[in-house]
Order: sequence, then structure tokens, then C-alpha cells
Amino acid sequence: MDSIFALMSPTLLIAALGIAFLGGVVKGVVGFAMPMVVISGLSGFLPPDVALAGLILPTLVANGGQALRQGIGAAIRSIRSVWRFLLFGLVTLLLSAQLVAVLPADLLFLMMGVPVVLFATFQLAGWRLHIAEHSRRVWEAGIGAFAGFIGGISGIWGPPTVAYLTAIETPKVDQMRVMGVIYGLGAVALTAAHVQSGVLNAQTAPFSAVMIAPAFAGMALGWLVHDKIDQQAFRKATLAVLFLAGLNLIRRGLF
Repeated sequence: MDSIFALMSPTLLIAALGIAFLGGVVKGVVGFAMPMVVISGLSGFLPPDVALAGLILPTLVANGGQALRQGIGAAIRSIRSVWRFLLFGLVTLLLSAQLVAVLPADLLFLMMGVPVVLFATFQLAGWRLHIAEHSRRVWEAGIGAFAGFIGGISGIWGPPTVAYLTAIETPKVDQMRVMGVIYGLGAVALTAAHVQSGVLNAQTAPFSAVMIAPAFAGMALGWLVHDKIDQQAFRKATLAVLFLAGLNLIRRGLF
């Protein structure tokens, strides 16, 4: 705990644990946005590199639980169904993670935030984006590459992933599992990348570790809500969170 209190006061640690719990609740309901909630909350009172380190281990554990909720066999089938997304995302995530210390992220946040807000707005208004089967491979590779690139810099790769899965009308249970697989494998890569980059180190790793329990407890509560809502309510909730995620990215890009 001494290493944690070297980074923040006990009061700020309690606030950080509460943010982790809230992020877990949101993730349990819609399957994503925990990094967005955590990084946004922690960045209000911690340095950016410490905030990023804080979300790495809880994100890894939470996504593992989400991916394996229906068993390892279902998770393996999900991996096979989105292997292009995973491959292109992994490559760009590993490359971009090394740019954290030198590349301003504000323009990238705007580049992702604006189309995400527009997509969610039009979808909530009744317009449906349909990705044709014959062009799905190209979309999957392109969105996977972009999600991995922004994820390596910010720890947030959810919005473009959710936009893609929503556009191809993935069923609720399948979408939750696929997101868990994508984000889980991405979280493994993110952890390795930021051990290499120095963001996750001997001083920040204990802080990230204590964030795991409240995040998972919040996700368990969120799962109870998720299991009670139907496909249409899940889609609307997903788009609403996606809209807020996009606004948050625009805010970070501008300010």
C-alpha cells in the first residue's frame, strides 16, 4: 500500500475504487465502456499515465470474465468469428502503445468521437447502418486496426468495436461474448505493451491490482440488469452509452 499512497492520498484511493465499481456496473449492463468511465474519472485527479495504469489490470480481469461467461467453447467460437478484427487490432495496438509519451492524443480522440456520436445519434433516431456480407471482411479489418491504434494510446478501444457489432446486428448474448473476447485479448496486449512502455511498473501495478475487486463487483451487479432486459432495450442502452462515450472523446480532444 505504501507504493499506492506515494501516488495518491487515501481519500483519492477511495474515489478511484468507487470509479472502478461504477465502470464495472456499466460494463456489466452493456459489455463495454469501463475503460472510458475509469480513465475519465481518474484523469480528473491523477496524472494521465497513472490513470491509464489504473485501468489496465481490472480491464484484463473484467473482460476475461465476460468472454468466458458462457464457457471456453463459446469464447473460442467467438475468436474464430472475429479473427481479422483481432489480428489487425493487435498489430496497431502494439505499435501505437509505444507512442503514448510522444504523440498527442487530442486529434485521435476527435477523429473517433465525432463519427461515434453521429453513428449513435442516427441509430437512435431510427436510421440503420447495414454492412453487406460481401464487404464485412474489409470493415472488420479496417475498424479493428483503428480500434487497436486508438486503444494503444488511450486504453479505450470500445466505441468503434461496438459501432461495428451494432451495425451487423449481433444478437445480445453473442455481442456481449464477442466484446469480451475482443476486449480481453486486447487487454492482454495492452498489459504487455504498457509493461514495455513503462506505464505499468512496480509503483503503478499495485494500484491497478486493487482496482480489480470493485470493478468485478460492479460488473456482477451490471450482469443482473443485463439479464433482465430484451434485445431492443439492450440495443438502445448500448447506443446511449456509445453516444456518451463519443461525447467524452470529443471533450477530451477539445480540452
